[in-house]
Amino acid sequence: MSTQTTSTDAYAADAAPAPSLDDNAASSIASSFDRPDATPGAAAAASALESTRLSSLDTLESEAIHIIREVVAEFEKPALLFSGGKDSVVMLHLATKAFWPGKVPFPVLHVDTGHNFPEVIDFRDRTVERLGLKLVVGSVQEFIDRGELAERADGTRNPLQTVPLLDAIQRNKFDAVFGGGRRDEDKARAKERILSLRDEFGQWDPRNQRPELWNLYNGRHTVGQHVRAFPISNWTELDIWRYIERENIELPSLYYAHEREVFARDGMWRAVGEVSQPLPNEDVITKLVRYRTVGDMSCTGAVESDARTVADVVVEVAASTLTERGATRADDRISEAAMEDRKKDGYF
Repeated sequence: MSTQTTSTDAYAADAAPAPSLDDNAASSIASSFDRPDATPGAAAAASALESTRLSSLDTLESEAIHIIREVVAEFEKPALLFSGGKDSVVMLHLATKAFWPGKVPFPVLHVDTGHNFPEVIDFRDRTVERLGLKLVVGSVQEFIDRGELAERADGTRNPLQTVPLLDAIQRNKFDAVFGGGRRDEDKARAKERILSLRDEFGQWDPRNQRPELWNLYNGRHTVGQHVRAFPISNWTELDIWRYIERENIELPSLYYAHEREVFARDGMWRAVGEVSQPLPNEDVITKLVRYRTVGDMSCTGAVESDARTVADVVVEVAASTLTERGATRADDRISEAAMEDRKKDGYF
């Protein structure tokens, strides 16, 4: 029999000893990296391999940046919905990273209800100025003043945002609009594709969803139609806060615990303000609260909290069993399908 050594035999001679048939193979292979007779450089190679593995946040970030770049490459006039809330702040941060060192190549769009928290509007304006962005504002108040919208009996203006939003999209000829919607927020948002087609009237048909296989996104549309793009669809509220902590992202102050005058209504703590006043039977008290989401003051509730830092909020959110919209948004409690009904009409 020939004693010639093949190249395969040569590599095998330097390899770590084969795991014993009597031992657990996986344990034997893992422990071989620590033995003196292991393949030279095997431990270093294993360490290098470990360092190249993406964390869950890295994976989510990479996916979101890929989607943002794809939309900018495919569409002529995209815009990003930016309210100053945490999800839109993260979206803008991702867009900044996607095109660094260049500037974000599209404007930001905000539908102002006129009932927004002052802290959030101030933060919005400072952020736009710092990044040198173009801000497009659709005003609910202007539509009310012109008689094209009427105040609701419950005083909330969140459901009134649809008409100014669609008007701003049409007037500016935006063919793609980035939104910060996430699937964990609401059943209707869980139905959305990452690229979601809106018809000539800005409406959404949940039965007419396009397949998105292998990260291939279909942005085809005709004149008058547009697409809503949701790069952070697969994120959770906890992912958002962990990313804010990792990236050291600034947020409006009301996301952290602070003392505020509030009154109880519908199982939530409502802030006392010009557009949010207690009824005669509702007592005003001062409590330590924070906000999990920031919408119209007249329908957004605070939660009792002593979470004053991002790290505190991460712990608090990790222990929560309710989504931020389910816990703090009265407009989503109008009906079981409140969000889906509004989205069909063109809402975010």
